[in-house]
Parts: sequence; structure tokens; C-alpha cells
Amino acid sequence: MAPSFLSSLFDLFQVTRGLNNTFLTDQHVPSANLTGKWIIITGSNNGVGFEAAKSFAAWGANLILACREPPAWELHPTAAVEECKALASTQGHASTIEWWEIDMADLNSVEAFCRRWLDSDRALDILCNNAGVASTSKTRMTKDGFQLVHQVNFLSHVLLTLRLLPSLARNAEPRIICTTSSVHHCGVLDLEHFNGGAEMKGGDYGNNKLYFQMWVAEMQARFLNHPEYLHITINGVNPGCVASGIWNDVNKAHNTADRILAFLLRYIAITPQQGSLAITHAATSPELAPDPERQIKGFSNGRGGGKYINRIWEAPSNFHCHDLDARSRLWVKLDEELNLSDKGLLDILGL
Repeated sequence: MAPSFLSSLFDLFQVTRGLNNTFLTDQHVPSANLTGKWIIITGSNNGVGFEAAKSFAAWGANLILACREPPAWELHPTAAVEECKALASTQGHASTIEWWEIDMADLNSVEAFCRRWLDSDRALDILCNNAGVASTSKTRMTKDGFQLVHQVNFLSHVLLTLRLLPSLARNAEPRIICTTSSVHHCGVLDLEHFNGGAEMKGGDYGNNKLYFQMWVAEMQARFLNHPEYLHITINGVNPGCVASGIWNDVNKAHNTADRILAFLLRYIAITPQQGSLAITHAATSPELAPDPERQIKGFSNGRGGGKYINRIWEAPSNFHCHDLDARSRLWVKLDEELNLSDKGLLDILGL
């Protein structure tokens, strides 16, 4: 009983840390020269993804805004592209910035996006796995048979990343940034109900953020065992409590958890621009650059990947993220749901 109680207190403390609304400036996240680099960022027409895309554009990057055809209340990706192009031009950059449609609720759409990118024969510098949806009181399923939050927030990004690994590996210091959350500390490891449906303290959202952060740790470990991927860095970032469009449905709900979230969004939340700095920091900070020699020697701090970054500060992740057996079972479950072995996507990293 005592260890469980102490563990719950620790998780609550870490979630509270995630509410840090410190105002960040250029001193915290300085601009970087991204001229000539190629960046793919999912969910980049809205919220923190759009703000991160604007920063990348101003810093000279070539951008692929990977977005679905959005609902009417969201900025259309074509408008997001034009705004990013204007920012790039203002800074004197002649960058390529395009919208490529991808629907994370449709695995065929993810596969088509990946084929298009690989056919372009470009080397990818930075992949930002950012798209996401919030939990709702109503269970919503995708055409692929998965719970919506489970697929959009997690499964589709796993598929996207594994498909694009060969393109990432062609660069000297590629990075993968995954938008997780401090709420991953509330998640429950329940692989019996991997596709949702359990009574869970973290809900589908918290659980999938936990799975995502566990997968980040497992991916980095597997990279380090394969020389061809040793130079790739992957990290999970918590943007903070951000008042963005992802929470539009919260104000329509009436349960206690949603009332608490609505209060936080109104009085404590940071802006999408402030939240986006978690992504741009992870994409450019020298402290999070690959350092294979240091990683091979077993150092857990300093440069390298597999970390949980609370806004711009490294923080402890949930204990499941350090459980090798739990991460292995998660890996097997992903193979079962996405048929990764049949697609040849696990051969290079090992099952």
C-alpha cells in the first residue's frame, strides 16, 4: 500500500511540474540556423504545431506541414503555408514550404504520405510527431478499428516514424521529437485494454501519452544497438498546459475532470507560442544533440535521447519508461496491432 501511495504522490508532483507557466524568451530558446534542413511536422496548422512551424520557417527550414483536411474552426493548412512562407521571406529565406495531406485516423493515409516522402528521395533532418486529439466522453473509433485517441496520438506516429527511418538515417544528426505530456504520469500500463475501454485514471489520453513516452525510451535504446541508427536522437516533450484548439470539446463536457481542465486552461495555461518552444528547443538545442560515444558508455544525463523534456527542462519520466520488460511488451503489442513484422518494419530494429 505504501509504495503505491508514494508512487501516486510522485506522479501527482510530476503532473504539477508540467503546469509550469514560466514565460520563455529568446534567452531560453535562441533562434537557430536551419537553412537547407528538411522538417516534417504533423498537426502543424493549429496550436503548438503551427507555432513551431512558424519558428522553423523564420529560421530557414524547408517544411512539410503534415495535416488533415481540417474542420471549419481550424486554420486551413494552405493558409498556414502562406503565413510560414511570408515569415521565411521576411528573414531572407527562399525555403520550400508545402502542405502534404495526412489523416492520422487513417493508416492508409499515413502509408501514402510516407511513400510520397520516400519517393522524393530527400534526407529528413527533423521529424516532429505532434498531431493529437483530446479524450472525449464518447468512444470514437477509426476506420482501422482503433480508438481515435489511441490511433491519432500514438499508433499512426509509430508507423510514420518507422517508415521514415531510412530517410532520417541519411543525415548526420537527425532528430525525432514526440509531443507527449506531463499527463503521461497519470497513465496506466494496461496492455489488456491497449485499444481503450478500461477504467483508467489517466483515461485514453493519459494512457497513450504514457505509451508514447515509453516507446520513445525503447526506440532510443534500440537505435543504440544498431550502428545504422546510432546517430538518431528521439525525445518526448511536454509543451505544458496549453490553451489550444485541441481542448475545444472540454467546455462542452460536464464531468469533474473536464471542469478542472477548463479552469486550468482559463487561468493557468500558456499560449500555443509558448508551448511550441518545447518542440523548437528539442529540435535545435545542443544539449539534446546526438552523442553516441557518451550514450554507449552508459551515461544517462547530458546529451543524447530517450528523454522526457518538461517544456525545456529534462525531468523524470514515469517509472514504466525505465522498465525494460514493460517496454518490450509494448513493442510486441505494437507489432500485433500494426502488423509491423509483416511490413518488414521491425527487422532492422529487432523484435
